[in-house]
Amino acid sequence: MPPIKPMLAKATDALPDAEIGAYWFEPKWDGFRCIVFRDGDEVELGSRNERPLTRYFPELLAPLRAALPDRCVVDGEVVVAQHGALDFDALQQRLHPAESRVNRLAGETPASFVAFDLLALDDRSLLDVPFRERRALLELSLAGAQAPVHLTPGTVDRAVAHDWFVRFEGAGLDGVLAKPTGGSYQQDKRVQLKVKHQRTADCVVAGFREHKNGDGPGSLLLGLYDAEGRLHHLGVASSFSVVRRAELRAELAPLIAEDLADHPWGEWAQAQAHASADNARLPGGLSRWNVGKDLTFVPLRPERVAEVAFERVDNGRFRHSARFLRWRADREPSSCTFEQLEVVPPVELQVVFGT
Repeated sequence: MPPIKPMLAKATDALPDAEIGAYWFEPKWDGFRCIVFRDGDEVELGSRNERPLTRYFPELLAPLRAALPDRCVVDGEVVVAQHGALDFDALQQRLHPAESRVNRLAGETPASFVAFDLLALDDRSLLDVPFRERRALLELSLAGAQAPVHLTPGTVDRAVAHDWFVRFEGAGLDGVLAKPTGGSYQQDKRVQLKVKHQRTADCVVAGFREHKNGDGPGSLLLGLYDAEGRLHHLGVASSFSVVRRAELRAELAPLIAEDLADHPWGEWAQAQAHASADNARLPGGLSRWNVGKDLTFVPLRPERVAEVAFERVDNGRFRHSARFLRWRADREPSSCTFEQLEVVPPVELQVVFGT
């Protein structure tokens, strides 16, 4: 019975180089972590923060009953796949309070469940059992599973895992996980390793949002120019220390734009202009995920360029907050275009899901 806190992973720069068999490598799925509890007809989907996901993915309940043992606890990921790749934006839209919309989206953007660990079977807890044994039992338990329930692929071969790291990004996967084959399942502990894609880009800094403490910029608003010379909002760089926020306040003060009308993102303040922005990424307006969130910002003249580290770009924006690396005084803002972003060739998700 719930709750169970999922085992976590800590970031590392490279796949561990150990003797073959010491680690089990898996693709890192870009979805919602989900622990499935099944007891006969009763199926409960628990999230990473121990909140239920069951009501948001009703289309998964019958397939899970058909695929899983009668009594079990399975760790995995809920994902949405569209056009041969994972679509995290579509997945986020599934978390809606209205039952009618939940049911409609269940048909329009149906979810899949990818299983990667078995925590209990019948009356037996497997938390203290080595992962290699849990994996073997998971394979037996899901031998007859059919889409939308999948068993994640895995390997003990580091070379194969590195190939996945390169090839599967185009299918929307985050990277590769490394799990000690002899390790137990340790709730809420970072005992696994994760290797994620890291890239850099030179972006125009065109504004900032004040930190909640009011002691300086909490995030820098980043932009890139398109071929027509429009500056699109790409995302933010954040996670600054107290000392660095004070430094940024002094560094950016001379660049504050007094008149939003002359700012490339000045039109955000007008709701109609924001709605008809022709797919441009603007920093203002209402948040899609938190309608109460204040997205007002302090506009800056777009004269400074920052080099930032990021993981990936989805639909023209950073998937996560970027990390500020340094100012680039040698770069002209006009030279910061989308052309510098690497486009990863798509890989059909069926290659990862298997048959």
